Amino acid sequence: MAVPVAFFALFFAYPVAAIVARGLKTEDGWQFARFGEVLGRADLGGVLWFTTWQAFASTALTLLIALPGAYVFARLEFPGKQLLRAIVTVPFVLPTVVVGTAFLALLGRGGLLDELWGVRLDTTVWAILLAHVFFNYAVVVRTVGGLWSQLDPRQEEAARVLGAGRFAAWRRVTLPALAPAVGAAALMVFLFTFTSFGVVQILGGPAYSTLEVEIYRQTAQLLDLPTAAVLTLVQFVAVGAILAVHARTVRRRERALRLVDPAQTARRPRGAGQWALLGVLLLTVLVLVLLPLGVLVERSFDQPGGHGFAYYRALGSAEAGGSTFLVAPLEAVWNSLQYALAATGISLVVGGLAAAALTRRAGRLVRGFDALLMLPLGVSAVTVGFGFLITLDEPPLDLRTSWILVPLAQALVGVPFVVRTMLPVLRAVDARLREAAAVLGASPLRAWREVDLPLVRRALLVAAGFAFAVSLGEFGATVFIARPDRPTLPVAVARLLGRSGELNYGQAMALSTILMLVCAVSLLLLERIRTDRSGEF
Repeated sequence: MAVPVAFFALFFAYPVAAIVARGLKTEDGWQFARFGEVLGRADLGGVLWFTTWQAFASTALTLLIALPGAYVFARLEFPGKQLLRAIVTVPFVLPTVVVGTAFLALLGRGGLLDELWGVRLDTTVWAILLAHVFFNYAVVVRTVGGLWSQLDPRQEEAARVLGAGRFAAWRRVTLPALAPAVGAAALMVFLFTFTSFGVVQILGGPAYSTLEVEIYRQTAQLLDLPTAAVLTLVQFVAVGAILAVHARTVRRRERALRLVDPAQTARRPRGAGQWALLGVLLLTVLVLVLLPLGVLVERSFDQPGGHGFAYYRALGSAEAGGSTFLVAPLEAVWNSLQYALAATGISLVVGGLAAAALTRRAGRLVRGFDALLMLPLGVSAVTVGFGFLITLDEPPLDLRTSWILVPLAQALVGVPFVVRTMLPVLRAVDARLREAAAVLGASPLRAWREVDLPLVRRALLVAAGFAFAVSLGEFGATVFIARPDRPTLPVAVARLLGRSGELNYGQAMALSTILMLVCAVSLLLLERIRTDRSGEF
């Protein structure tokens, strides 16, 4: 517990508390009256209501669309499975600004729907919901599919032998076993949609605003730090309450599960139903994932004189971006890879220790820490970024000029994914296996190495993949702390999109395409390593 507690206290609680205090504390003392003033405003009440119901709607729609895909990846074996799994994860690492731009090209004025049928969905809630599903589809597929592939199918088969129908056997046997993973996936999707920023800002227009968008507007545009501080605390309390309810619900459903090698559970499709599910998955990936990504790729080659590589060649020169960069935009690729690797290492150490501590269930303090670990996903990234700037500027924590500052901010988002991915599998390990190893003379370290590690190795690699992916695409806090001479890919894309001109827009699309390719190649390599060493998840 010591390392995770120290990490979150120093790099999360301290910066957030400092920025909130700066907004609410004046020379005359704390201005708690601001809570009543802010919460009494009708416009801000509407923002809170929209933030909540769109997050619920986005989560429900994502589960509805993604759960069949989780089954296909967990139970069916087919050519191109590893490549397809990497493809569906690519959208999750894209900056939300790029996701919003891609869907604007599809659903907005002059987009694909407008050209074909004269239909526009921008500035409607449907565009926001579809973009959220696009962004979070991989969370459900990989988190739920990771546990589903390890469940022994013979338990469900035994229920059918005893007279249960196919659906009844799945509902009575498999679904309760999957509940912790489904709950974890739903929690992550809800938190990301509850704090949605780039997608809502681009697709929602002036009609829709989440708490995250409003905090940014109050901070960066209106310079109203007191109102932004109140909204940050409201967001913090709401997310904390949701996490507490979720943790209590999941604990009631947890039990030891019979886990097996996923290689024993995946089979080639049999019967019309399984082939139909595979077809639905391929159609979903084509329409929901490949079509928006294809728009980005096409825009990266679409130059005034026809299609070509002019935008890609311009990325190698700092002068091509005007005063936007001190270095060539292409250097952002190497910067992002370095930062992401460092953030992944930090996330695995901190998150792995936290998951191991939470598995022991040592009292209420540890159980409460389970929910607190998820708070970085529900707190405004704008608040965290500003907090880093005003707190980590004095010895011995003067890190503003250090390269480690960016990986630390990225790890705040990566650690919750490591914990939520590893925890269901760790808690599903039968404690009697550890006890048997201890009886046979194994030390606690050897018992963990011989019993727990082989069972959780797949989950550990899934966690590493998620941490690496979210670090590549983290934007909210990084945009405030990345040095001008060492921009990350998302920051470089945002800077280019914020400047007028076809050249800047084309370079932004080219960098987005490079980000997609880097992520796809990295995930595909990870899939091959995982298959060779520890089976599939």
